[in-house]
Amino acid sequence: MSDKLFGTDGVRGVAGEWPLDARTVTRLGAALVRTLAVPQGPRLIVGRDTRESGEWIERALANGAVWAGAHVTSAGVVPTPAVAYLAGALDFDLGVVLSASHNPYADNGIKVFSGHGQKFGEAAERAVEAIVADPSWTVPESAAATIVQQPLVDAYLAHVSQLLPSVSRLRGARLAIDMANGATTATAARVLDHLGFELVTTGDRPDGRNINLECGSTHPQGLARAVVESRCLLGIAFDGDGDRAIFVDHTGRIVDGDAVLLMLARARQREGRLAHETVVATVMSNIGLEIALRRHGIRLVRTGVGDKYVMEEMVRGGFVLGGEQSGHIILAEHLATGDGVATALAILSVLEETGQSLAELAAELVTYPQTLVNVRVREKVPVASVPAVADAIRQVEAALDGQGRVLVRYSGTEPLLRIMIEGPTQSAVDGWAEQIAVSVRTHLC
Repeated sequence: MSDKLFGTDGVRGVAGEWPLDARTVTRLGAALVRTLAVPQGPRLIVGRDTRESGEWIERALANGAVWAGAHVTSAGVVPTPAVAYLAGALDFDLGVVLSASHNPYADNGIKVFSGHGQKFGEAAERAVEAIVADPSWTVPESAAATIVQQPLVDAYLAHVSQLLPSVSRLRGARLAIDMANGATTATAARVLDHLGFELVTTGDRPDGRNINLECGSTHPQGLARAVVESRCLLGIAFDGDGDRAIFVDHTGRIVDGDAVLLMLARARQREGRLAHETVVATVMSNIGLEIALRRHGIRLVRTGVGDKYVMEEMVRGGFVLGGEQSGHIILAEHLATGDGVATALAILSVLEETGQSLAELAAELVTYPQTLVNVRVREKVPVASVPAVADAIRQVEAALDGQGRVLVRYSGTEPLLRIMIEGPTQSAVDGWAEQIAVSVRTHLC
């Protein structure tokens, strides 16, 4: 069995199976505490989404943490960004979120935040994994924790509401919101109702098993229908743990994270608040975003897939705006992680300021055609070390001449080479992808 517990977004798996079996979760709770040098015992805040497995996983984690000397407070069902904020604002030493984000209910996960509200970096994750793997210690089966239950979400709501403290132009506008039967059922409607919006709500009846079930940010089609049928100004779809948001304009068109980044970058540039005239996004963002930002003198810095990598780059460069096409948007002046409710308020703020519709604002992003070809290979040889393949890639890049993008990378879990190309027309990118694929099949298969 692998010693690696953490993936790109915490520990993930099927609830009840390794690494989310009770024994491993308890051991992980103890290991987290053992990485901290806090003489009086560290203070942990734990929050969870609405999955039926959340409560027993919380107990198992707390059993290990308390055995190792920690004091554990549960905030109950709250979004991931609420835990991240509360960890820093209320002087906790760690924040732990029990959620598998947009995954089905049978999955769950453990995300860890520092006392500053930032996701654990890879060095911290490796340190925890090493302690978990050390056979010289065990948590006794009799370990049982006392968990303090505290309703702390109001402190987070007060903080996030600062992004749009009031509305005038938009007051009374009808919004459709899909809460994915997840953690934002505790927050999103409260904030938007307080601002005076008329709400059409869906995905607001969690039962432990319906989180993300044909709803939320990964299934926005139902929300799009609701927006059109109810003649809403726009729609907002959150994911299960509330750290991302996808939008729908009044025509029912889906507006993803790339368009959101463009809108927010332009707004912050107008206000003189876009540090270093730079936005951070991942390699998955469409080349259209890069080109649109470039027209306004804004630079796009790309990272690997995962919002923690986006945040690490933002910290390194002193940047204030970043995110992912999937709807994870990081507003550094607000919080050091993605926040769906914050993103919604930030976009509504732009509409309030400009008087434009979401459709008008999103129209500036021209999404370039994209194709993806997977080629099964014998072994994962560095592409640059195969002259014929490297040459095929260079030829395509030259043909694109800055009006497109080539991304060739190996799958992290399968013997596949992924060839992704964006460019001016679908036929062109399809042809170029096949040109590279032919070379790969000849020399790597």
